[in-house]
Amino acid sequence: MDKILEAVVMSSYPNNVKQGLVRRVIEAAKQPMDSEQCWSMLELSTKLYLTGDTKYKREIGKEVLEVYGHYHPEEFEEFFNVRFLLSLLQEGYGPLGKRSHYVLDYIQLGLQFVLESPSANSIFSLLRIEVLRKVCERPSPKQCAKISKLLTQHPQCIPTGKHQLLFCQQLIRCIGQFQCVSEGEEEIMEFLEQVNKVSGLLQRIWRTQTSAILPSLKELFTIISSTEEQEAPSNALASVVQFVPLELMDGVIRNLTNDDSITDVQMMMAIGRMIDWVSWPLGKNIDKWIIALLKGLAAVKKFSILIEVTLSKIEKVFSKLLYPIVREGALSVLQYMLLSFQHSHEAFHLLLPHIPRLVASLKKEDSNSATSSLEQLAELIHCMFFRFSGFPDLYEPVLEAVKALPIPNEDRIKHLLGQNAWTSQKNELACFYPRLASKSETGKIGLINLGNTCYMNSIIQSLFMASDFRHSVLNLTEGNSQPLMTKLQWLFAFLEHSQRPAISPESFLSASWPPWFTPGAQQDCSEYLKYLLDRLHEEEKTGKRIYQKLKESSLMSQTVEQHYLNKTLIEKMFGGKMMTKIRCLKCLNVSSREEAFTDLSLAFPPSDRNVRGSTSFLPVEEIGPQFIEPPENAGQLLGSPWVRRKAPKASDHAAPPMSVETLGFQEPGEAANPVRGNDVGVDAAKDPLSTFGEQACAPKDSKSVPDLINYFLSPERLTAENKYHCEKCASLQDAEKVAELTEGPHYLILTLLRFSFDPRTMKRKKILDNVSIPVVLKLPILVAPEETEEVCQRGKDGAVPGSGFMTVVYDLCSVVVHSGISSESGHYYCYSRECTDTVPHGQPQDGVPKPASDKQLDFEIQWYLFNDTRVSFSSFESVSNVTSFFPKDTAYVLFYRQRPGGQSCLLHEALAEAGCLHGEPSLHKDLMEAISKDNILFLQEQEKEARNRAAYISALPKSPLWWRDLDRDKDDDSSSGGCSPAAGGGGSGSFHGLVF
Repeated sequence: MDKILEAVVMSSYPNNVKQGLVRRVIEAAKQPMDSEQCWSMLELSTKLYLTGDTKYKREIGKEVLEVYGHYHPEEFEEFFNVRFLLSLLQEGYGPLGKRSHYVLDYIQLGLQFVLESPSANSIFSLLRIEVLRKVCERPSPKQCAKISKLLTQHPQCIPTGKHQLLFCQQLIRCIGQFQCVSEGEEEIMEFLEQVNKVSGLLQRIWRTQTSAILPSLKELFTIISSTEEQEAPSNALASVVQFVPLELMDGVIRNLTNDDSITDVQMMMAIGRMIDWVSWPLGKNIDKWIIALLKGLAAVKKFSILIEVTLSKIEKVFSKLLYPIVREGALSVLQYMLLSFQHSHEAFHLLLPHIPRLVASLKKEDSNSATSSLEQLAELIHCMFFRFSGFPDLYEPVLEAVKALPIPNEDRIKHLLGQNAWTSQKNELACFYPRLASKSETGKIGLINLGNTCYMNSIIQSLFMASDFRHSVLNLTEGNSQPLMTKLQWLFAFLEHSQRPAISPESFLSASWPPWFTPGAQQDCSEYLKYLLDRLHEEEKTGKRIYQKLKESSLMSQTVEQHYLNKTLIEKMFGGKMMTKIRCLKCLNVSSREEAFTDLSLAFPPSDRNVRGSTSFLPVEEIGPQFIEPPENAGQLLGSPWVRRKAPKASDHAAPPMSVETLGFQEPGEAANPVRGNDVGVDAAKDPLSTFGEQACAPKDSKSVPDLINYFLSPERLTAENKYHCEKCASLQDAEKVAELTEGPHYLILTLLRFSFDPRTMKRKKILDNVSIPVVLKLPILVAPEETEEVCQRGKDGAVPGSGFMTVVYDLCSVVVHSGISSESGHYYCYSRECTDTVPHGQPQDGVPKPASDKQLDFEIQWYLFNDTRVSFSSFESVSNVTSFFPKDTAYVLFYRQRPGGQSCLLHEALAEAGCLHGEPSLHKDLMEAISKDNILFLQEQEKEARNRAAYISALPKSPLWWRDLDRDKDDDSSSGGCSPAAGGGGSGSFHGLVF
């Protein structure tokens, strides 16, 4: 019968004819027959099943085997013996070089017919040994899946005791070597199915033998933490972790993170490879294990590992949000990585270029998964905006992309940031602040944030960019008896000449720290600036008094005497004077007092008071000439701080009013058109180039800096409880109080009083009104008639003959921005540029510096954005629009520099003569040596860090070409939507790229 069957199978008859003949043979096999005939049929069917070159032949072999196993059990048991199976498993079946791949399938098929036979136990014992040997030989995924299928169907064949533990470990090693060599979708799905069968077998073993779980996980960790140069373990290992009971997670993670035998490099390698598992499409709870290990590392303060891994892997995790099948897990890991990485903006900023494209892709997908992910992503982005404010230029495209998505409230943001931080002790992360390999491309140097010290950093950078002040500080000689000024000189010198990308202002902070400030808490930068300038001023005054005593004892030369009897540097640079006058409305008597100031604090007018165009009060320009007679000599104005003025006479003529002005850009030689009355602004439409001039003019319903200055200089009525005690009337009377600027400072500092005390919450709240900032500002300064005439004779712009006022022009130098809603929190950063008296890159004519026109000043002078360690190029457009894009980011302190031609003409000339306007001053020997030594030390540190970092980075799992996921998603009308990753389709190329 075997010869007949073989002849039929090998014949060239059509399959339907063959099938009929085979049916007859199989029916005949169900009848009793001798043992020899049974053996012949079993040998033929075995041959067909194991070596048949077509599926049809293998099916016939299988059918015949099943019939003989069922109808001739004794012969089948005798044929299917231990020796035969051992030969199959160890030597294979078929000719050399073409061994059958179906041995395991054959054994699984035959086992069902010998389960009750006496030889069953011997067969099971053999298979327990042989399957262990097989997995130790690292079979292919397909063969591993067949072993798993065999053992799942016949658990009696699973190794027991110590062999079972070894079997689990070796099976995990097999999975670690699985690779899908094909990119076809069918082959990939088959590969995933094979992996699931193998990991499913491990799950079955672990359920019955829980003691095998921890040794198996230890083997898994050994594989993924290996630092040997070899092919990276397969992401298929993710399929193993999903079957580990979550109740074991805490103990496993605690043991791992506290194991001293595991090096940092091994741990970093392991967590890096685990993070790659977010690409595995069928894993469950993988994100939970990744996050748990990250939290475990934070608990034992392994911050260097967390930082390296986050920076190297976060972009790859982000790219997986394109794929619906792994999106949920990837988003969970991304959320933890970003929300925990709070010491630096580095991780978040790596994602900025990719966010708009991903958001557009998710919107295009228009699925429930995409919608939910968009909302969570927007929440995450706003948390990062809140934590790392001060990067408007970088954030604008991202803000535009998510503007239509919900914005979380501040309590929600603080909750998310609070519960995910690596540590509540910020000083523990002090040494891990952003590492910058080289100086900013701007050539400027940043300042390290020492724990909420951005308020100081912004002020120092603004003062440093005030070039006249910087030159004066750097020109100070040694032994100047000004310890704080000396520290500032050293800090400025390092900012000027250091090779470091950022330096630590720790020494200066400790020296300039206001005693009432709370360490580690956010402070008011305006308060710090006032304290700093006052300290520097008083320190120099003390030095002058010391030298005055030395002079009296004839121990001081005439040159030194002359130097120390002048104004202090703070007075020269930032000092102005203001006359406060109070007029009794009954007797019209006027009392006045002149005061020095270093900054003007500008309050916001009440909401019901329109400064621009209002007639509810009399502007200062009209008040001054109307009721105060000009002094008889100039000395009266600048002498004693208390100056009496006469009441006005009826014959006095009111002079034309002077108001605060803003300027756009004029052509060289074109006179500015002064704005009369209360209207402040400029007709920017007349000049097509005045792009930023238009931005300097606020809309009708918003405020501008000139509005606030006009409000500051406007008369104030003293009535009711605020009545004024008139000395002439000897009683309380209604009065009018007005302030007038009598001397404009070289650098005008304006503080916008944005913080007011709220009695309901007992906190200082912030006024978030957008204030338009003019790039050029004109201020009315009250001067003696002699000064006015002198200015007119010199041909300077802005003097109005007979008015008692002259116009002083100021250029915007720096803007300190506060981001946040409270003075006790938030962040400070600043925009700055260097304003000088000469046209940039221009040559002086006839030895006289050539003044820059408005247009040249504003188009040619580069703006910079200083945000702690980061310094970048910026523009006045960014300065003007920052609050429009980020409502909590508002201008707070402004620095303006006076143009030559006003009252500080002598100062400008002195600076020019000193050569300060051309090149940087030379530093004294000790300072230069200190900078030189630090630069050498920095180079040595760089070399050492490069070596250490190379060791770390080389240990990190390689994940090249991760960006292809994002590049693949570029809008391309020619691509088919059904197979694109964003559409969730699953084209073969995209799917293979996802998993592998």
